[in-house]
Amino acid sequence: MIRRARAPGLSVRVKLAVSYAAFLMVAGALLLAVVWVFLLRYVPTGAITGPGPFIPNRGDLERAFTPAAAWALLFLLAFGLVGGWLLAGRMLAPLQRITEATRLAASGSLSHRIDLAGRQDEFRELADSFDAMLERLQAQVEEQQRFAANASHELRTPLAITQTMLDVARNDPGHDTRALIERLRIVNARAISLTEALLVLSRAEQRSFTAEEVDLSLLAEEATETLLPLAEARGVELQTSGSVARTAGSPTLLLQLVTNLVHNAIVHNLPTGGAVLITTEQTPRGTAALTVDNTGGPMSPELVATLAEPFQRGSERARGDDHAGVGLGLAIVKTIAETHAGTIAIRPRAGGGLHVRVELPAPQR
Repeated sequence: MIRRARAPGLSVRVKLAVSYAAFLMVAGALLLAVVWVFLLRYVPTGAITGPGPFIPNRGDLERAFTPAAAWALLFLLAFGLVGGWLLAGRMLAPLQRITEATRLAASGSLSHRIDLAGRQDEFRELADSFDAMLERLQAQVEEQQRFAANASHELRTPLAITQTMLDVARNDPGHDTRALIERLRIVNARAISLTEALLVLSRAEQRSFTAEEVDLSLLAEEATETLLPLAEARGVELQTSGSVARTAGSPTLLLQLVTNLVHNAIVHNLPTGGAVLITTEQTPRGTAALTVDNTGGPMSPELVATLAEPFQRGSERARGDDHAGVGLGLAIVKTIAETHAGTIAIRPRAGGGLHVRVELPAPQR
């Protein structure tokens, strides 16, 4: 980032002190002017002679009043500068703490918090907002660091497996080439799937799409037709029901959301006789809702709470499955839903399996 060059200037504290002093002098001058005008009303213009007490005229008043007024203004100037400097320092102390925290954040330290004490005012509201921003940034940076570490590990795994198989084949000339090629194809396919999932996740986080009106019920039917061969191969029954559920967003990303949910429900299911129920509806609140229920083994709430995190898989059985995915299915679903200002709720079913519900806002008319 290129910082704009600025000419040096007075500090805010100096400006405030001068402003306080100037205001005090203007107020004092106005007050002296009022006193002067008031006195002139009762002082004669010419000299007054004759018996009796001495009565000053305007000339006498000017000689007596002008020096006193000048000294009073000088005192107000000095008092205003000193008092304004002290008051400005006291008022700007919270701003200095905020500035210091901003410099620390700019240098990469996101753990520092301002935490201003005292009752609520504009400075404390700014400090609290800045602390909340730092907390969100720190959480996002930590999440990105975990994601990068996990992604590096997941991408390294198929490459390491491929290297090992090639080394074994090179040291064993009589190795079955056809079996090696098939295993390399499977490992490469999983690496491609992981790369494509990362690209989808990155595109969803960028929010670079034009919103269109989308019917979730049609997307559910399309995803069901696409994944029907996989469901039949695994002995899982797919059921689709519900009504029209209109929302606004990217048709491609929302289709990816539905497909990931259905795919996850098929893969993480019973070994035989499993079922997946996909339901869509337009809720009374006007939101579009998609619900995916699947049978499966019992899952603890603690495990379910982590399923939407990147590279989390629902079971150890699924890790060795060619169709188990790369652990980004629900993470992509969550990102796409949040990108479309929606919500996702995941909870275990009483009889085993998962209940996933996504709600998206209705299109703007």
